[in-house]
Amino acid sequence: MTAQTLPAPAAAPTTVPAEPVAVRHPRRWLGLFAVLAADLLNLLDSTVANVAAPVIRADLGGSLAALQWVAAGYTLAMAVGLLTGGRLGDMYGRKRMMMIGVTGFLVTSAFCALAMSPETLIGARILQGAFAAVMVPQSFGLIRDLFGGEVGRAFAALGPVIGLATILGPVVAGLLIEADVLGTGWRMIFLINLPLGAFALFVGWKVLPEAEPVARGQRLDLVGALLAAAGMSLLVYPLVQGHEMGWPAWSLILLAASVPVFAAFVWHQLRRARSGRTPLVELGVLAKRSYTSGVAFAVIFFGAITGFSLAVGLFLQLGLGYTPLDASLTMISWAAGAFIGSIFGGTMMNRLGRRILHIGLAVMTAALVGLYLVFSTAGSDLGGWDLAAPMVAFGIGMGMIFVPLFDIILADLDEREIGSASGLVSSFEQLGASLGVAVLGTVFFSTIGHRPHIHGFLDAAGLVTLLTVGLTGATFVLAFMLPKRARQDGSAAH
Repeated sequence: MTAQTLPAPAAAPTTVPAEPVAVRHPRRWLGLFAVLAADLLNLLDSTVANVAAPVIRADLGGSLAALQWVAAGYTLAMAVGLLTGGRLGDMYGRKRMMMIGVTGFLVTSAFCALAMSPETLIGARILQGAFAAVMVPQSFGLIRDLFGGEVGRAFAALGPVIGLATILGPVVAGLLIEADVLGTGWRMIFLINLPLGAFALFVGWKVLPEAEPVARGQRLDLVGALLAAAGMSLLVYPLVQGHEMGWPAWSLILLAASVPVFAAFVWHQLRRARSGRTPLVELGVLAKRSYTSGVAFAVIFFGAITGFSLAVGLFLQLGLGYTPLDASLTMISWAAGAFIGSIFGGTMMNRLGRRILHIGLAVMTAALVGLYLVFSTAGSDLGGWDLAAPMVAFGIGMGMIFVPLFDIILADLDEREIGSASGLVSSFEQLGASLGVAVLGTVFFSTIGHRPHIHGFLDAAGLVTLLTVGLTGATFVLAFMLPKRARQDGSAAH
């Protein structure tokens, strides 16, 4: 697996209905498959593109920073878009916005496949992430509309399917690149979206219910969205580009400029709320320490695992010379561990509460220490089997955290705050993923420097592993500030 190892929890709708609808849709299971197909589009493109990153660079050229942008551009666009994606569904209807999101995703997937330069590919990836941010937040509400009081059965069926797809996604990417179908090479990882998306569009249009928008007539906070986009871009862009250009003065100026832009965003949200208009983000939730600590936890945790997994994938392909398929098969132990850990986390979350986070983080730390020992003692004969055991353990620990995390972060919030708060966490999670790619990716390439041989790559992988240990330790401390128990009413379901 690469930059994003498991599907991020989808943002809940901005407005959560007080009770599920009582009536079940007669074709609810077919509708569920349409929603699942749409979610899989995002899941696959969060993983498969990065499996192919070295192959894409070999074909299109471009800088090392461009290679990072293939991952960071998608997650940054999602981070910005998720702040508005759920609200658009509330304002104009979930089905309509799902169909718009899927259509845009398919068009931009075709643009990715046809890209003839790194710049056009990165631009298409950014647009993909923006449409994914429109598409993904509609899933939760549509499933509730389909299943009513039986929504639990739908999520019980959905989880294992997504987990299995998470494991197989990068392997499928490696197989597609290796097969070189009709000479398409890496481009097939984007073209494969077309039949899956066509199914989601056709079945979704025929089957998904046309529920009345819950916030019809509200106006979208475009100024807030632009300020959020500017602040996040000013933060991420110089971190990715700075190393490539020797950290010029403008990169530091942009980083510093992100602070007043974020401050302006907060001021605008407060001003909008005081005037009686609906803000993009309900900032009142940030007054609760447990929630603010949870946001910080999400940023650091997802940044650590995303940046680290990208570095390991690059090490396997650029350092050890693995093909995309070999790298995917090597990292499947990580994905399999995450699948096992997620089952354990889902089963034990109500019994253990936030202790499940500490257990998962402790397992992750032990696995990272094991990986560091492998990197620091191995020579040029390092093979995939040397990494298998610690990668399985890392995946198990990581998986323990995925399922309960959002329900623990949101446990102390009121029902009316859930929609906005979950959307905000999802957005910060994607921002953390972008920062992880930017920071740990930059450390990886800086350490290699002018030593593009196995020992340079081993040093780079080892340093990134140590930094990930530090970030994991920070989340271990933050976890003590989270609610002791997970939310019990299912409002944070994802």
